[in-house]
Amino acid sequence: MIRTTPVLPLAAIATLGLTACTPSGFDMDLRDRLGIAAFDTTPAVQQAVQRRPEPDNRGVISYPDYQVAVARNGDTVASLSQRLGLNAQQVAEYNGLPSNVGLRRGELIALPARVSEPSAATGAPTAIASATASIPATTPIATVPLDQRASTAIDRAEGNTPAATPAAVRTPSSNGTQPTRHRVERGETAFSIARRYDVPVSALAEWNGLDDQMTVRTGSVLLIPVVDRSAPVPDRQASQPGQGTVAPPPPSAAEPLPAEEANQAPPKETPPSPALQQQTTSASASGAQFVYPVQGSIVRAYSKGRNDGIDIAAPAGTTVKAAGSGTVAAITRDTEQVPILVLRHPGNLLTVYAGVSDITVAKGDSITKGQSIAKVRAGDPAFLHFEVREGFESVDPSEYLD
Repeated sequence: MIRTTPVLPLAAIATLGLTACTPSGFDMDLRDRLGIAAFDTTPAVQQAVQRRPEPDNRGVISYPDYQVAVARNGDTVASLSQRLGLNAQQVAEYNGLPSNVGLRRGELIALPARVSEPSAATGAPTAIASATASIPATTPIATVPLDQRASTAIDRAEGNTPAATPAAVRTPSSNGTQPTRHRVERGETAFSIARRYDVPVSALAEWNGLDDQMTVRTGSVLLIPVVDRSAPVPDRQASQPGQGTVAPPPPSAAEPLPAEEANQAPPKETPPSPALQQQTTSASASGAQFVYPVQGSIVRAYSKGRNDGIDIAAPAGTTVKAAGSGTVAAITRDTEQVPILVLRHPGNLLTVYAGVSDITVAKGDSITKGQSIAKVRAGDPAFLHFEVREGFESVDPSEYLD
């Protein structure tokens, strides 16, 4: 069965998009890049994963329950299907692709039906050819139509789990442990999928032949890299998010406290504090840190876990302003190529702007409160989705808005 997962909230997609790969392919701990402890991805990026098995001369990799094919230079769905003796339209539909679309070198294509197993005759490595010889060529793959997923209700019941546990490990083969398959849902990104399965996004990209932009297509099938359980896990001294640091042992009761010095300096007199509450300005009178990014009616209120922000009705083309001063932390897109903008502010705060277009800022730019950053995207109805995050946790924006 191909595992499906619910669409992640927009802010989750955007904030997960803040992560990136270093030139060496090791994913940085997000605290190193953002200084935000709640975004700690160290456990995921330190996971050692197995290498993807090598395909045979046709590009086929075979597992007990399914097969995939690795695209060559210049391949299309049609040419790959012809090489394997499969119906191009079926292959295209199974992967959510047009039949004439060009494929990247190394891109992974799921096969809707089994082809002849890799063998010495097809250029498979000796160990793989030996092990796959006993797999029946007629074994059907466990297909789940895009519009009829019996497992959707079960999978969506896990929607409140930030990092779902991947499906149970299946029968090993000479290609190693059979990987979990994931069907890309609308709104997901490579970053959100990697986070959900607790694997490095660089490994997900390498296994599936993703491009430099980590592009994933709705309806496509990804293989989740297999974690190498035999690899040692680096010892981490830092505390996990949400946990305090280890306190030092208390002083021993058996040892006497040091004697107080006889000649201690007299305490200095502290002058009375000024009555600051009587010296407010117009900016500080409300106590609000942010301003509304657009003016309009709130058509959907904040509800944690259901709507992690507020939806503000505004005509398409309305200028979207930065709620507060800060820097552009990320500009990413969902699978529908709708942009999502994330600003980072002092005090471990983020603001998220979705339903926008015509973004006028770039990642790393310094932003001032009230600065124009985008326009409201056309829609029916048109509105701006706005979130405030303390670290990774959403909070009610009204607590911060003037």
